[in-house]
Amino acid sequence: MSVSTAALDPSVCAPLPVLGKDVTVPLVTGGEVTYAALDYAASAPALQRVWDDVAAYAPYYGSVHRGAGYLSQLSTDLFENSRRTVAEFLGCRPEDQVVFTRSTTDSLNLLAAAIPANCQVFVYETEHHASLLPWRDAQVTYLNAPRTPGQAVETLERALADRDPYGPALVCVTGASNVTGELWPVRELAAAAHAHGARIVLDAAQLAPHHPVDIAELDVDWVAFSGHKLYAPFGSGVLAGRADWLQAAEPYLAGGGASRKVARRADGGVDVDWHTTAARHEAGSPNVIGVYSIASACKALTEAGFDNLVAREQELVSRVREGLAEVPEVQVLSLFGDDAPRVGVISFVVRGWNSSHFAAALSAEYGIGVRDGLFCAHPLVRTLLGSDPQDPGECGAPEAEPGERSLNAIRVSFGAGTPDEHIDRFLRAVAELVREGAQWKYRTEDGRCVPDRGEAPQV
Repeated sequence: MSVSTAALDPSVCAPLPVLGKDVTVPLVTGGEVTYAALDYAASAPALQRVWDDVAAYAPYYGSVHRGAGYLSQLSTDLFENSRRTVAEFLGCRPEDQVVFTRSTTDSLNLLAAAIPANCQVFVYETEHHASLLPWRDAQVTYLNAPRTPGQAVETLERALADRDPYGPALVCVTGASNVTGELWPVRELAAAAHAHGARIVLDAAQLAPHHPVDIAELDVDWVAFSGHKLYAPFGSGVLAGRADWLQAAEPYLAGGGASRKVARRADGGVDVDWHTTAARHEAGSPNVIGVYSIASACKALTEAGFDNLVAREQELVSRVREGLAEVPEVQVLSLFGDDAPRVGVISFVVRGWNSSHFAAALSAEYGIGVRDGLFCAHPLVRTLLGSDPQDPGECGAPEAEPGERSLNAIRVSFGAGTPDEHIDRFLRAVAELVREGAQWKYRTEDGRCVPDRGEAPQV
């Protein structure tokens, strides 16, 4: 998978309008500043286009699939047209199904519930917990973190060749790391999986917002992603791909919508005829607005031109990496090395700083929102930091006080809605904090590093 280096067209490469772009936040040192949202890897701001589309639909809201009224029929058409839009966005094959879920985590848990008995699952320790943890009822092989894309493929090939017994198998891999932003060799991993009789699911939560994802081109069996990382509101996700395992599995949730026919038996029990379409795993009243928002985001990204969006983001990636490289105290985390292609997700540590303290100072003194912690990828971050797997550390801030060594990192992430000024402010803030220190005192409160409101500035 390559990252586009197409020449930027200034007329189409301005940041896409997003909600919150003019929101101001108070600074602990006094005054206010426009908030710099640089935590896209957790949740990207919703595109203004998406919000406008949802607002236009909201007065026509109705229950889908069950109503004879005009609004119900309109909502049903909207829901099913959204499914077709997502299928087109992902390059789905004619026989593929698009199932709407709550999130990437929900999508992968759905697939985990649908895998055949005795299926062996192969997953790298580098995965986000959403793709590392759902396989509780399967025989799981956790693969060590590779240090090159080629090593990733070789590790998988050896593991698949050595499996015993030789039966159904599934490989789960990320498309872009939520910690380092590095792109994984998805097409090569898919080829290796299929050569050894295994299937592969792509966790595209961090890939789809930054880079085109084509199921047929990548030759993966399934793709999972979340709406809230694709510039849509919270609460919706997608699992798209092959239908056979999904059709053969028990419904993910039992209830209305998943069933075609329910009848009482003479012995007093109930016989159920379940759907074989995507509806089989979409029981209950669906999140129509969430589904529509995903489809709207897919359309917006396609119409904006992914080549231009990717090219602009790569310019921002280069600027951030070059700026951080000018600060000797900063260590950028990487699996595959400096030359590895990546999306707008960069994690780092700062020598002499507790990561939570540094992130708190960026927020309180500069109005910059980043993330600190282990990013729900504990094994990977600990591997990158060279710490023992048993060292303490959680998904939030560590218990360490400001100034103490922390066993976590800082993550800056950005995308199609990020203005140049946010990147410039971030790089200036990093340099100033390292050079001059924080202007305010901080303390740990409920596991978070926060400004000590009872203390005067350190100036």
